[in-house]
Amino acid sequence: MWSVQVCKGIKSKVSSRTSSSSVYLSSITFSRLAHTLGFATVKAEEISGSKPAEVLNLVQGKWITSANWNTVVDPLNGESFIKVSEVDESGIKPFVESLSKCPKHGMHNPFKSPERYLMYGDISSKAGHMLSLPEVSDFFAKLIQRVAPKSYQQALGEVYVTGKFLENFSGDQVRFLARSFGVPGNHLGQQSHGFRWPYGSVAVITPFNFPLEIPLLQLMGALYMGNKPVLKVDSKVCIVMEQMLRLLHDCGMPLNDVDFINSDGKTMNKLLLEAKPRMTLFTGSSRVAEKLADDLNGRIKLEDAGFDWKILGPDVHEVDYVSWVCDQDAYACSGQKCSAQSMLFMHENWSKTSLLRQLADLAARRKLHDLTIGPVLTFTTEAMLVHMRKLLKIPGSKLLFGGKELENHTIPSIYGAIKPTAVFVPIEEILKDENYELVTKEIFGPFQIITEYKDNQLQLVLDALEKMHAHLTAAVVSNDPLFIQEVVGQTVNGTTYAGLRARTTGAPQNHWFGPAGDPRGAGIGTPEAIKLVWSCHREVIYDVGPVPQKWQLPPST
Repeated sequence: MWSVQVCKGIKSKVSSRTSSSSVYLSSITFSRLAHTLGFATVKAEEISGSKPAEVLNLVQGKWITSANWNTVVDPLNGESFIKVSEVDESGIKPFVESLSKCPKHGMHNPFKSPERYLMYGDISSKAGHMLSLPEVSDFFAKLIQRVAPKSYQQALGEVYVTGKFLENFSGDQVRFLARSFGVPGNHLGQQSHGFRWPYGSVAVITPFNFPLEIPLLQLMGALYMGNKPVLKVDSKVCIVMEQMLRLLHDCGMPLNDVDFINSDGKTMNKLLLEAKPRMTLFTGSSRVAEKLADDLNGRIKLEDAGFDWKILGPDVHEVDYVSWVCDQDAYACSGQKCSAQSMLFMHENWSKTSLLRQLADLAARRKLHDLTIGPVLTFTTEAMLVHMRKLLKIPGSKLLFGGKELENHTIPSIYGAIKPTAVFVPIEEILKDENYELVTKEIFGPFQIITEYKDNQLQLVLDALEKMHAHLTAAVVSNDPLFIQEVVGQTVNGTTYAGLRARTTGAPQNHWFGPAGDPRGAGIGTPEAIKLVWSCHREVIYDVGPVPQKWQLPPST
């Protein structure tokens, strides 16, 4: 999610403490300081098969284990290196009881315990400061790398954005989220007031690809607005949020405010059906999202899959820069971003430049040793290559680069390991009914479709976009205001970047990130997103009088 441009901010921040040439040497030093972190129960570099880490559950203010331990394998070598205490269906009762203790009006609201707004402003301030400390940011960056392998810079960027989000909601900013408004009434003593009201008990379910940023931002939004959340993070990466919760407790968050459960999907589904949270936030696959929407009778907000597109307009500028951004959008984090560039619509003017050659060269720079390419955690190698071979059967399609398994790797077979891949498919073929579903299938990995259009074929591009079901991010790379106006006016993606520097990935903490076109769509990161997802509107109409003098009983109506 976080911005590739954030790298520069991180580097400048680090360089204020140490010379830029020693950033990576310093990160090694920071790792030696991990044992001094009072909240941490693990050391990222020491987790291994011989010294596995353990992840616990938190319920009703106590860290607990269960009878069942799920083993997580190291995505880089297959070694069993993390033991997760997983709750099964017979163990959900404490979690159901905990959520049931929270009333519908929440832990706090504008009329109840308003000091908790201030408390969470203080907690956010302290936690944001903690994440700004080099030894703490390095700890979380390296922990993220262990479970969701990505480059150090990408992992550190995730920590940076999370810290900035916390800083944004320090001080009075939490209570400002609950700002009310008043409207004069029809007579003296009457006024209507609108308030943002919590739901009470809620659930937060988040995926593997951003183990810190997505769950933390949504969790804090739920807490800010007065809700009592139960948090479920993908078990492959749950150790990151377990450690973050311990940091939040160190910063003053009450132990009873959040429950943290590790379980399989079936158990979590049973918990939701029995506890009946008033609202559930789900970030993940469209298939699971639709099932939960049915099971929970619509009491849900979704940030589901994104088959995200980018259009390169007819005006060609800064080919080197645009090529770099395209590479970042498609292949950073091995393409495992819900905002990753899945399809590139290239105006024919761009095909006459060095763009495609540069994309191939940039992709070839990505190496496993620095995790600029790495394991794919939701698709196997064979599944991605089979998909590629199906695409190559489409008339006019061709492999532009990649399409092979990574060399000399030890990534376990349950995961994927392919080189950054791009397949060209003609625009006319994409639109055919027999091809469209195949071409627009989201491959959550380093895989993209590239196509070309002419001046008179923009409508074909817009037709292809109209048929898509997921509307998360998009980019219109052009400085032609009329072209941008035409494309933006006929599309719906909730987070759309426009202009020469437009990208599909890179949502920082300073703007809305979320889908559009679906009333269930969830946002993240901004005051608007927090209020939309984690609160509802309540109107209180005051009518205190006085009753008019000489009032008389009127006729019945």
